[in-house]
Amino acid sequence: MTTKPQTRSGLSRLRLVRLAQLGAQPLPRCASFQRARGTHSLFGILPLLLLAVVGCGPSAAPPTASEDTTTASRKTSQPAAQEAPVSNAKSDAPATLPAVTESPRPLSDQDLVDGWISLFDGQTLFGWSAHSDVNWRVERGAIVADEGEVGLLCTTTQFADFQLRVDFLPEATTNSGVFLRTAPVITKDDVTTECYELNIAPADNPFPTGSLVGRQKIEGDFHRAQWQTFLVTAQGDQVDVQLNGKPILRYQDTNPIQRGRIGLQFNSGRIAFRNVEIKPLGLLPLFNGKDLTGWTEYPDMATQFSVSNEGALIARNQGEGRGQLETEQKYGDFVLQLEAMTHAPHLNSGIFFRCIPGEVMNGYESQIHFGFEAGNRRKPTDCGTGGIFRRQDARLVVGDDQTWVHQTLIADGPHMASWVNGYPVSDWTDERAADPNPRRGKRLEPGTLILQGHDATTHLSFRNLKIVEIPKR
Repeated sequence: MTTKPQTRSGLSRLRLVRLAQLGAQPLPRCASFQRARGTHSLFGILPLLLLAVVGCGPSAAPPTASEDTTTASRKTSQPAAQEAPVSNAKSDAPATLPAVTESPRPLSDQDLVDGWISLFDGQTLFGWSAHSDVNWRVERGAIVADEGEVGLLCTTTQFADFQLRVDFLPEATTNSGVFLRTAPVITKDDVTTECYELNIAPADNPFPTGSLVGRQKIEGDFHRAQWQTFLVTAQGDQVDVQLNGKPILRYQDTNPIQRGRIGLQFNSGRIAFRNVEIKPLGLLPLFNGKDLTGWTEYPDMATQFSVSNEGALIARNQGEGRGQLETEQKYGDFVLQLEAMTHAPHLNSGIFFRCIPGEVMNGYESQIHFGFEAGNRRKPTDCGTGGIFRRQDARLVVGDDQTWVHQTLIADGPHMASWVNGYPVSDWTDERAADPNPRRGKRLEPGTLILQGHDATTHLSFRNLKIVEIPKR
């Protein structure tokens, strides 16, 4: 159970030791980087030798490490130059990020194809907000708390239907939990109306580990002072829970909560969480892979859009100037996922959203640009892929020109967040005065989506465009 939260902010995944110092060279994809698990103590013993996923080539041998059997088959995140300890900051200012020269890959290739994204980057609490005075911090790739008031560390983004994976490590007497679809601000101490609380507690608790507090009790003692893994599926009125790969709970709500934040609870006793990952559900195709049905073309503009024999959507300029392809349908709060590829270095494009229909790219823009300065991916040359153009730069340039890159964009009221290859790169809230024109102020009204042709060099491909509207809470 939680106390009434007071808004605070923190900033967010496992960054292990690196063997290669990489510069600004292109980063090849590689799926042979295994997530290492310790088995000897609170956080285990991290492997001493891991290949940087962005730097591994065909001859690279897979790493060897002792792994926790509950999650050994899952991939690891990218190594970074160093791990950044994060204190329980009391402001919204971003935490200082460590300098890196490589693009992290927190998820496997198959995870990315399936739509998984990371909520925790392994180094900071970026994308999270603390709702009480707790010493939330990052230690060795895990979110840890052991002192303070009862309360939550919540994602700044709300989710509706999803699968959630999270590893947790409690002490023997710990009482904690994972909160699902929790209210942005909890107004009363009632987990049966404002969230779903998946409890972590000993067998003598009224709702032991695996139970939904106030809703459904699990019979049996699943509480262990070791790393374990929840896999939660929340879809419509149904909540299903697996623990270490075994189904333990199936709950149906007659009055379901439609959406909310993911919360990590500190109640009593030390608790640690790692590998917090989510897969939005219910997305439907925006593009049929055959023609431009459902899209509005602008043939008088310089960019021409077509469909390749492989079923990709191609944007290519036929001369000087810009162009756009616009959805016929309007979207307000949504989850958008797609893959994009530039066909030459330093190309510029973007995904515009909540656009005023029929106008030239008049909406918010999620940038597509993989340039960065002086070999430092923390310094995008032009906002960076996944950044909210002219509002918030991407904090890291993930991915490269001339490779397929996975992007996720979530718009939830005034809040917008983006992931590139599953890594959280932007998290921005529009605090301007309301205005129907997003260039002048905060636009909450639904609008169209637009794919941008930026200039004469435009040559990009898009595929697997999918979207789902987020229901009201």
